[in-house]
Amino acid sequence: MEPIAVISDIHSNLEALSEVLKDIDSRGIKRIYCLGDVVGYGPEPGRCLDLVMQRCQCTLMGNHDFAVMYEPDNFNVGAETACFWTRQALEDEPDKAARDRRWEFLGQLPVKLVLPAEQSPVGQVMLVHGSPRRPVNEYVIPDDIYNSPNKIHSLFERFENLCLVGHTHVPGAFMEAPDFYSPEELGGVFEMGKRKALINVGSVGQPRDRDNRASYVVLEDNKVRFVRLAYEVEKTVGKVHAIRELDDYLGNRLREGR
Repeated sequence: MEPIAVISDIHSNLEALSEVLKDIDSRGIKRIYCLGDVVGYGPEPGRCLDLVMQRCQCTLMGNHDFAVMYEPDNFNVGAETACFWTRQALEDEPDKAARDRRWEFLGQLPVKLVLPAEQSPVGQVMLVHGSPRRPVNEYVIPDDIYNSPNKIHSLFERFENLCLVGHTHVPGAFMEAPDFYSPEELGGVFEMGKRKALINVGSVGQPRDRDNRASYVVLEDNKVRFVRLAYEVEKTVGKVHAIRELDDYLGNRLREGR
């Protein structure tokens, strides 16, 4: 079966998204799914939305997509201000057809998708932004295996075989035990077996695992392959710094992947 690329958390970072799409094309991958947060934080929401609309079979609702479309909830000041700037930037688009198309797209994003086994090279897979319990905005973090093991068990009860998430911007694989393995510990590849797994695909546009390279995964032959790609970080940083409403920190953090 043909491989599938899964991306997430682009956050209006055109340079990172463009590099990821270029890599996906070089691998001959035709199907791309996006777990959400196309917008928020970054400087080019409109162009990122256009690319995702063109290239992805399905895009899910992330918490920043929801916040821009409706209202931010429990956002810090920098994230909230970026949300309002993003909304205004989309509204200021002079091409009415493009403006309407983007808003319609954001307003119709689903919160969950399940690919049946016959449509996936890794068996049945649930796709959500946050978690299978709260698809849009629940964080699942590595420390949960120590601090909230019952939470992990509860999440695993809600899906069969494999669940892919984003939201935290930290890639890796959760096991039901509970355990967590970083891509480095897995040698960059998670081998599917009879065990269920919840896998975070990482972030295209704002990694937070101290590695500033864009992150996404490829589903292939009963494997989940983690991919990291360098992109023009400084170009994106400069664009963030040039927009008064976006906190400089949102650009600076890209350098360190945090």
